[in-house]
Amino acid sequence: MASVRDDVLGILDRLGVPASAFAKGGMAARSPITGEVVAEVREASAEEASAAIGRAHAAFAQWRKVPAPRRGEFVRLIGEELRAHKADLGRLVTLEAGKITSEGLGEVQEMIDICDYAVGLSRQLFGLTIATERPDHRMMETWHPLGVCGVITAFNFPVAVWSWNAALAFVCGDPVVWKPSEKTPLTALAVQAIVEKAAQRFGGVPAGLSEVLIGGRALGEALVDDHRVPVVSATGSTAMGRQVGPRVAARFGRSILELGGNNAAIVAPSADLEIALRAIAFAAIGTAGQRCTTLRRLIVHESVYGELVPKLKGVYGSVKIGDPRENGVLVGPLIDKAAFDGMQRALDEARAAGATVTGGQRAREDLGAEGYYAAPALVEMPSQTGPMLRETFAPILYVTKYASIEEAIAMQNAVGAGLSSSIFTLNMREAELFVSDEGSDCGIANVNIGPSGAEIGGAFGGEKETGGGREAGSDAWKAYMRRATNTVNYGSTVPLAQGVTFEIMG
Repeated sequence: MASVRDDVLGILDRLGVPASAFAKGGMAARSPITGEVVAEVREASAEEASAAIGRAHAAFAQWRKVPAPRRGEFVRLIGEELRAHKADLGRLVTLEAGKITSEGLGEVQEMIDICDYAVGLSRQLFGLTIATERPDHRMMETWHPLGVCGVITAFNFPVAVWSWNAALAFVCGDPVVWKPSEKTPLTALAVQAIVEKAAQRFGGVPAGLSEVLIGGRALGEALVDDHRVPVVSATGSTAMGRQVGPRVAARFGRSILELGGNNAAIVAPSADLEIALRAIAFAAIGTAGQRCTTLRRLIVHESVYGELVPKLKGVYGSVKIGDPRENGVLVGPLIDKAAFDGMQRALDEARAAGATVTGGQRAREDLGAEGYYAAPALVEMPSQTGPMLRETFAPILYVTKYASIEEAIAMQNAVGAGLSSSIFTLNMREAELFVSDEGSDCGIANVNIGPSGAEIGGAFGGEKETGGGREAGSDAWKAYMRRATNTVNYGSTVPLAQGVTFEIMG
């Protein structure tokens, strides 16, 4: 197997990332597989960030005049280029973010899928015709391009989250300025190279339509504070969202916030335990617990707890941990040492609260001292307390018991975040209660599947401390456009609404 560094550099070369993107002494891009530095990336200065936003703002004046179906053709070409380069980009995701091969490829497939979705959307950016009380008038609602869309992404989905925003923004008539995570700059550079290939094929794409800013927090703040960026989509921690939201609002900008998730699943007495077991395993262990939709809390009815938990322990004890490029590996590395240390602090706190911890120890130190692998942890809690009430971005699954469905739903909702949730039950009443007004308070509520692995056709996002934003499908496109209500008078008089009379005496 090629060294990680050689593998990365070969992919970047094949994808056409220019040499100018790199600089000796620049930002260190590391692979969590070994912890080694695989490239040094040139960082944008504050002046360069402002200039990039300026180019995007200028591009908006041109791009909004391009008919939406034509804008959709550009996104279709991006999808074609992603198909052509899926293997390389998917492998780069594995190398830079540590995802297993199927998840790296799956992330690129998600990009392809949202491009397909956006192409169709480009012919469906429709408004409404609204009944009017005034004779000889027509009232309607129209949607128009909004302007530059700033996109701030996290390391765990280093390319897909950009595409959820960018594909929709492009067809809506908006340029995109992307500030990726400092932990995954290489995949962002690769995507930009792919977009430029599509732009060359399309012809007539205005300079600045797609910009990437490589660097630290200051560049994200530049997007957040610049009045030329009317909408900022930010994915990350709740702490980050608490800063982004008010700052964008202070200049009357618009935020699309997709933040943390302390996601739960309820296992009811009637649950098909084999289905539940498979779904729980992927949701809790997949991506080494580093998804915003990772299953972190398992609320099990006391009548099936004794049957389910031993089976889960068997799965946890047999799962293969290692280099995510290897066949059969299901758990790759944590992104860095800070993530591993945070996991250990949470486990220590759980033990202090009376929990029984299975797993959680460091694993595969033979792969390098700077690679942080951890055995997934199954934590049996006496009650929902302590670290169970907050999100730890690591493969920790807290398990506790419940007696009634009402108690289980109350436990599910008793945390700050409100992203994703699920219930495993064959009882129709329980299932319907869970998805009703009295049920889960999350943006995603599933029955007999886990909380992770959402499809792009539905709007993605959550409530409460998850931020309330929505990306991808359904009517999420409206966040990237401005709405206008238009009234046209085609008659020969000027009647007023609400019966108001205002006669001018001649």
